[in-house]
Amino acid sequence: MYHLIAILAILLSGISNAASSVPRRHKRGWIIDSFSMVEEHPGPFPYVLGTVSVDRRYKVNFELTGHGVDKDPKGLLSIDQNTGVITVHHKIDYEQVQLLMLQFKARNVSNMAVDTQLGVEIHISDINDNRPRFEHDEYPITIKESQRQGAFVMTVLARDLDKRGSPNSIIDYRIISTTPITQNAEFYMIENGTILFKGCLDYEKAQTYTIIVEAKDRGVPPLSSTCKVIINVEDMNNHFPIFTGHTGTGRVKERETGQTFLRVQVDDKDSRGTSAWKAKYTIHGDTGKNFHIETDSETNEGILSVVLALDFEEGSVRNLSISVENETPYFSCVVKEQPPRGPWKVDYFDSSSGQGGVVRSPMEKISVSVEDVNDPPEFVCPLGDVTVEENTEIGHLLETFIAVDKDKTFNDDFVYLKGSDPAGWVNVGPQDGKITTAKVIDRESDYVKNNTYTITLYAVSTGVPPMTGTATLNIHLTDQNDNVPKLESHMLTMCLSASVVNITAYDLDGDPYSGPFHFELLGDIKGRWRLDPSFGRTVNLIKEEAVYAGSHKLLLKISDAQGKFLQQNLTMTVCDCSTIPNCHARRVTSVIPGGGTVGIVIASLFLFLGVLLLVIFVSCGRHRTMFLVDPGSGATLLKSNIETPGTDCKVPDAQNGRCHEAMSTQSNVKNSTFQQEANSQLRFQDFSTYKKCQVSQQYGAADAFQRGSMRSQNMKGHFQRTLFRGENSSFREQNIPAKYEVLLSILNQKTNSIHDQEDDIIKYEPHVYDDEGTECRGDMQLDAISISEVKFDPDELLHLGPRFSNLAALCSPPSNVGL
Repeated sequence: MYHLIAILAILLSGISNAASSVPRRHKRGWIIDSFSMVEEHPGPFPYVLGTVSVDRRYKVNFELTGHGVDKDPKGLLSIDQNTGVITVHHKIDYEQVQLLMLQFKARNVSNMAVDTQLGVEIHISDINDNRPRFEHDEYPITIKESQRQGAFVMTVLARDLDKRGSPNSIIDYRIISTTPITQNAEFYMIENGTILFKGCLDYEKAQTYTIIVEAKDRGVPPLSSTCKVIINVEDMNNHFPIFTGHTGTGRVKERETGQTFLRVQVDDKDSRGTSAWKAKYTIHGDTGKNFHIETDSETNEGILSVVLALDFEEGSVRNLSISVENETPYFSCVVKEQPPRGPWKVDYFDSSSGQGGVVRSPMEKISVSVEDVNDPPEFVCPLGDVTVEENTEIGHLLETFIAVDKDKTFNDDFVYLKGSDPAGWVNVGPQDGKITTAKVIDRESDYVKNNTYTITLYAVSTGVPPMTGTATLNIHLTDQNDNVPKLESHMLTMCLSASVVNITAYDLDGDPYSGPFHFELLGDIKGRWRLDPSFGRTVNLIKEEAVYAGSHKLLLKISDAQGKFLQQNLTMTVCDCSTIPNCHARRVTSVIPGGGTVGIVIASLFLFLGVLLLVIFVSCGRHRTMFLVDPGSGATLLKSNIETPGTDCKVPDAQNGRCHEAMSTQSNVKNSTFQQEANSQLRFQDFSTYKKCQVSQQYGAADAFQRGSMRSQNMKGHFQRTLFRGENSSFREQNIPAKYEVLLSILNQKTNSIHDQEDDIIKYEPHVYDDEGTECRGDMQLDAISISEVKFDPDELLHLGPRFSNLAALCSPPSNVGL
């Protein structure tokens, strides 16, 4: 056809040239030619594919370009330039190239102008040169033994590289062989390569199946390949555990727990150690939940033990039943018929889904014998409650506990004993179990919790071994008005600038024997103190303008809601808070010493011990040395800045019979230098001269002790023993003048008052005496400490000379008076 078209074109061209007066040539259009070649041509090469010809009156040359010539796959084709014959030089693969596109040109030899130009297509024909290929040569898979027939097992796929949709690439699958061949199961395959099975899988008959699968195409000739499918069967529970026996005594003692008395054995044909083999036991008929059974993981035995004590009196035999199953639910599959087509007929049961009916687990009957032992006494009512008023008289009957012995074999006597009684408030009758009060019961005791006091009682048998029963008695106490209101704090502080302070009282009794309270101030307090209000649990104590700074003793009468009252002392300390914010700040300063304070205290202790030893040494001598005394004005030994007043005493002057006043202090020394040297000498000539010394004020010495730091009767006794060393001392044997007896009496009264005001003395606050008007910028905790700027050398005490004589003269009686 293409040749005819070419001839027709030539003829038309000739007619056109003849009709034209001017000869001219027209360029030919594209004319597409087509060839076909078979892939994998066996040769021999080269061979002729075809000829492209152009019918011309003149000679032409032929050219061929494109795929297969100068483009990939290069060198496949060539053309004879004179004849137009196309030659093939080697094989081609359809799976790589399906079509070759080329260009054909015919040139006039005379002028090499293109005369004809064609497009050439060469189609590659496919042959069945590729066999189907599986993705894997081997496919392992695991399926459960309980899987039902017709269920999906797996799908295998193969690919063929030949032309898609042609018979060369259409694949058919089939099972070539199955190993082993079993009567209960048969594997088969459907068109898409899916493997299924008919019948029942049985792990005990075949744990693994090996299947050879073939994939074949439909080409001519057909090509095929195979793969191996390995199916592993997982063992499932298709066998019941069967009881084979039991070992053990089957006997337990009453009241004993934790003992193992029986082991049951089972046999299971499933794979050992798997969940299909492991047994689970269940106890039936154990109404009291006394028993427990667990599985031995190694032997699969059931271990039976007692977890709740048994009572022989409730029965000497316990009849139990034990069932067993596996951890994995049971199933069964039995082939009934194998028709040639379609699925087989099987009986299938699965306990997990309930398909196929109900199958009962194996049961084993067990008899347990209970051995009788000596039982403890049992209280008829082991828990008792009784309500009684506090302060009930001794011997009051609270409760009677009764215990019994239910043991039929052992008939023992028993006694009642007291167990827990923290406060020792009750007695227990050993024979009758009567609980009576042994002491007065106090509801406000620390042993009472939530108005309840708890005791325990024992009933102890006389058998061997002795057995004990326990009972508990809760004693609920009702309140009485046996407590009076009391102040929460007997010592309060307030600043002089303040006017109100709160007073709070409490009562250990409960309502209605407690608050609100009525407060009343007693004594002469008019114009100084008052209460507003005076009713409640906390009231306001109001300070009037007339109250000065210092310690004030108030007497309060506090009555509860029933009128029961108590008069109590209240110490009010009023502080001048102008330099320190409040009284509490001063108190903190006084109770938190710094490192320097501790050092001063330790040094003072050593100094006191030295002076004490010196006094003892001087007092023990029979002969007294006379000392010279400075008779000058004041006779002050040391220049002092004291925080606590000392003792003022008159020292007799030997020359003019006058008494000079000297002061001894226990304060921090401001300046250790002496104020003046002695201007004259004073000596004690005898005791009569010493007697003439009169007290400058009626209560001078006693006031000195009141203002001092003595805080107890022990200090008072020490002072007395310092004056009079026993009844046998030489000083005591002489007739003490009446004035000294009066002085001693006054001292005793004042020291007693000091003891009563001990807490007030503790609160004494130091005053600043050396304020030069400069603003204090030091640490508040060190404000009360005065440290001398002059370095003190302790060795100076060893060389006091005449100045020490002045001190000794004031502190020692005449030499002829023994102490």
